[in-house]
Amino acid sequence: MITLLGKPGCHLCDDARAVIERVARDLDVPWEERDITRSERDTELYWEQIPVTLINGVQHDFWRVDEQRLRDAVRALRSSL
Repeated sequence: MITLLGKPGCHLCDDARAVIERVARDLDVPWEERDITRSERDTELYWEQIPVTLINGVQHDFWRVDEQRLRDAVRALRSSL
C-alpha cells in the first residue's frame, strides 16, 4: 500500500499524486491519500516535509517522488513477501 500525505493547495502534492497513481496502476498496488490537516499528529510530524510517501506505513520519501525509486521500492517489497 502506498500512502500519500499532503494537504489541499500543495502543488508538490499534485505532482506526487500523478506519479503515485501511475506507479500504483502499473504495479497493481493500492494507494490512498491522507490530508495531514485533518490530524494534529500528522500536521505536527509532516508539515515541513509534504508531500510524504509511505510504503506499508513506513516513510519512503518526502518533498518530491522519484518515480523509478518508488517503483523499485514497491517491487523489492513485493519480492520479499
